[in-house]
Amino acid sequence: VWLNEVEAYTGVAAVDAFIGATQLSDEKGVEYGGGHVIEDLVRGHEVSLRAEAYGTDCYPRTHVETEISLNDLNQAVMLNPRNSYQRYNAATNGRDETIYTYMGALLAGMRNVTFSGAGVLSPLSNDPEYRTIGLGTRIFLGGGPGYVIGEGTQHSPDGGFGTIMVRGDLKEMGQEYVRGATFQRYGTTLYVGIGIPIPILDEDMARFTAVTDEQITTKILDYGVPRRDRPVVKETNYAELRSGRVTINGREVPVSPLSSFKMSRKIADELKEWITRGDFTLTAPIVNLPRGVKFKPMRAESKIPFVEEIATGKVVAGSEGMTIDEAARRLTEEEVDSLVIQNPDGALLGILTSWDIAKALGTGSKTVGEVMTRKVIIAHEGEPIDLAARKLEKHHISSLPIVDSKRRTLGIISEDDIARFVGRRRW
Repeated sequence: VWLNEVEAYTGVAAVDAFIGATQLSDEKGVEYGGGHVIEDLVRGHEVSLRAEAYGTDCYPRTHVETEISLNDLNQAVMLNPRNSYQRYNAATNGRDETIYTYMGALLAGMRNVTFSGAGVLSPLSNDPEYRTIGLGTRIFLGGGPGYVIGEGTQHSPDGGFGTIMVRGDLKEMGQEYVRGATFQRYGTTLYVGIGIPIPILDEDMARFTAVTDEQITTKILDYGVPRRDRPVVKETNYAELRSGRVTINGREVPVSPLSSFKMSRKIADELKEWITRGDFTLTAPIVNLPRGVKFKPMRAESKIPFVEEIATGKVVAGSEGMTIDEAARRLTEEEVDSLVIQNPDGALLGILTSWDIAKALGTGSKTVGEVMTRKVIIAHEGEPIDLAARKLEKHHISSLPIVDSKRRTLGIISEDDIARFVGRRRW
C-alpha cells in the first residue's frame, strides 16, 4: 500500500496498513514522508491510496487506486514507540563543512548548537521516578486523549534519558498539534504535542515538579565525529540552552531549539483547561517504573481514585442567618453530624457541627453565622484520596467537604470512606 506515494507496511494482517513517520515518498524523497501523510489525514485532506496484491480466492483483486480521508477509515490509531525524552544531548559540529543531521543543519567549526526538549515542561523531568507516569496513564496526545502503553524504545532512565510509548485515536487529534516536517538533506519526521498531568501526591512529588532548567543538565556532543560514541564538547543545562547562546572554547555560539517551548506551554495550558472543565479525568498508572527498572506490572486495583469517587457523606446545606434551633432540627432530621453553610450562589462559607451548636447554647448565640467554623479544611475535586487522608490526620478532623473550582460543595469524604477503600485494596 502507498498513501500519497509513501509506502505503508502491510505484512501484519490482510487489511491493515502501518505508515511510519520517517518513511520517504517514492516521488518526492525527503521533501515528503509518512509524517506529512499523517498530518494531511488529521487536517481532513484526502490522500491517494494505491494498493497491490498477489490475489487469492477470498481477495482476488490485485490492484486498486482511490482517494481516502480519515472519515473513510473505521479505525485510525497513532502509535508512537518513542516519545517525550526526559532530556536529550545537544549537538554541534567540529568539521570544516556543514553537516545535515536529525538535529538539523550544523554549521562548520562549531558555529551553532541545536537542542531538543522542553526543559522544565518535559513530563519525565517532573516525574523522574515514574510514580505517576506508567502503563495506563491518560495523557494529552496530538490534541486528543491518549495513553502511555509502555516504556519507549531507547528507554534509559539510569542516565536520565527515559522515554515512553504512547497511543491515541488519530480521529480525535487536531492539526495544530500534529505536524509533518523535513530535516534538510536528512529525512522526514512528525511533531506531536504531548501533555502529561502529574498529580502532586506528596512532598517528594512537589520537589520533583519544582525542577528548574538549571537542574536539567545535558551534554553538547560533536556530531561532526561519525561514530556512535561522540566526544563531549561541553556540559550544559537547559537554562543556558534556552538563553540562546552558549560559550564554547571562549566563543559565544548561537543556540536554537528543535522543539517549541511556546507550543509546550500551550499544550500544558490546554490540558489544564480540560481538567478544570471536567473533560479530562486523571488515571494512575497500573505499573511502577522505578529509576533504572523496566515496566513492572502491579495490581490493576492500585489505581488511586479521587475524593469524589469514594465519598459517601451526605451534604446538607444551611445559611448564615439560620437560627441555632433550626440548625439543630436539621441535623437531627437529616441524621448528619454537620451542616455545610453556603452563600446564595452555593459557594462554601463555613461548616457547622454539633459541637458548634453545643457552644452556641453555652454562649447564648442565636444564629449559625455567629458560631460556625469559617476556616474550613477542604478537599478539591480531582484530589487523590491519599492527600485527603493526610489532611484529616494533620488537622485532627474526621471529614472534609469536597468543592469544585467555584467552591460549591460536591460531597463530603470521611475517615470511614477512606478506611473502606483501603480495606478493599488489601492483598
